[in-house]
Amino acid sequence: MPFVITSPCINEKSAECVEVCPVDCIEEGEDMFHIDPDVCIECGACEAACPVQAIYMEEEVPDEESEYIDINRSFFE
Repeated sequence: MPFVITSPCINEKSAECVEVCPVDCIEEGEDMFHIDPDVCIECGACEAACPVQAIYMEEEVPDEESEYIDINRSFFE
């Protein structure tokens, strides 16, 4: 399961996650970053680097943040 960026990232854009991603699967959107689920290798580097704890493994995304699974996927379609 890939990692997903959730609402704490909105308007944050610190980019620490982008800097540590070994496969460059994180891209900047209009108001937050997004992780390409087809490129993510599930290494966890982005999750550890996130200053606002916005990144979760897909199966661990809190219920109230579940819409961000589709938001991240849709960004790359």
